[in-house]
Amino acid sequence: MRKNTLLFLIAGIILLLLFPVFLPRFYVYLLSIILLYGLLATSLNIVLGYGGIFQFHHAVFYGVGAYGTALMLTKTAMPAILAFIVGPLVASALGFILGIICIRLSKLYFGMLQISLGSLVWAIVYRWYSFTGGDDGIHGIPIPEMLSSYIGAYYYTLIITAVCIFLIFKIINSPFGSALQGIRDNPVRSEMIGINVKRHQILALTIAGFFAGVAGSLFVVVDNTVFPDMLFWTLSLEILIMCLLGGWFSFMGPMLGAGVIVALRTFVSTYTVYWALVLGVLMIFVIFFLPNGILGYFEERFKKVFMGSEIKE
Repeated sequence: MRKNTLLFLIAGIILLLLFPVFLPRFYVYLLSIILLYGLLATSLNIVLGYGGIFQFHHAVFYGVGAYGTALMLTKTAMPAILAFIVGPLVASALGFILGIICIRLSKLYFGMLQISLGSLVWAIVYRWYSFTGGDDGIHGIPIPEMLSSYIGAYYYTLIITAVCIFLIFKIINSPFGSALQGIRDNPVRSEMIGINVKRHQILALTIAGFFAGVAGSLFVVVDNTVFPDMLFWTLSLEILIMCLLGGWFSFMGPMLGAGVIVALRTFVSTYTVYWALVLGVLMIFVIFFLPNGILGYFEERFKKVFMGSEIKE
């Protein structure tokens, strides 16, 4: 089984490396967007699927990371590498601050307060014309020459996404990740055995904010622009659906959900402007028919088949 998994992984990596060779420019751009959205959804799943924290406005960290990078590139003469670091760090700091404020509440109330504070950040970005460009956003962001082509942007996005996914995997499978999952399952018992619940949750929110900021920084490289809608709550809903659709208890589920949502949005938008309606119908379908997501469904089927074959033997 491990050999088969390794072969699939190697084949997938080879395909991802070769895609720009035989795919048109638009599809390479689309793959870049899928990769960074997959990272964004996976970062949300750190606190949602593994931490049990109802983070309903994750897009605010994605947008702040993008704006942090864009503002460094357009308003300072600092090296570009610093801009790509500052964006995620600012998003991480925001995750820490909002975590301290919101962590006093739990479950639905936590999510509602976070939506309110996140909307406040969006309103500041939307109205601060002299600094953020207001509702016009920032366009024509100068990108280093090596990353300015769509192929360079794709490979950069692929490498950074792969490194971040690996780091998230190591975090989830570390003692901290195990403690976080224990808090998700039973916070009272976790506290009784000596785990500092609030500290672990705030740290998880900070880490999730950082990786969401990385995704925002990648968007600047891929699209050379930022705009206030990147911080709006409707995007947070899309990210949430990516996790639920792919499988929020499966590590690669959010990545799969991001691919499905981005591809579906691109296809649907060519025929109708009512993407939000389609998204709502998709959400209802997931809740009723795929409560554990696509990967969760196939994992359950695989276990039934595998266990059935063992019983027969």
